[in-house]
Amino acid sequence: MAETYGVVVGAGSLRSSSDGAWRLPHRWTDEGVAVEAAFTGAHLLHVAAAGCVLNDVYREAASLGVALQGVRVTAGGGFDGEWVSTGITYAVEVDTQASPDEVARLVAVVDEVAEIPRAIRAGAPVQRVSTAG
Repeated sequence: MAETYGVVVGAGSLRSSSDGAWRLPHRWTDEGVAVEAAFTGAHLLHVAAAGCVLNDVYREAASLGVALQGVRVTAGGGFDGEWVSTGITYAVEVDTQASPDEVARLVAVVDEVAEIPRAIRAGAPVQRVSTAG
């Protein structure tokens, strides 16, 4: 089975308490975000997607009037023999009193608007502009 370079990003009631998690400030929660991921390029790509989705769940929930206690996003994916991504998958867990239909609507809206997943789906160019040194 291929490596999936899995990551977990959580906030609020679904924030990791693992000693190995990175702790970062977060504009949407007082406690911040906890990130469980190795520090490799593959993992960081997946953290970018998962972190964006988590942020957008909070943003869109506020817009839709959905109160959140916590959000957890897991993401991962593989790479081929040339280190080209074979895709990223993610799952969203939401701790809320909202109905399942409201949660489904929220997650669907986020899937449409989340900026980093949209950029990755579009195949954004990446290029070096100078050499440090």
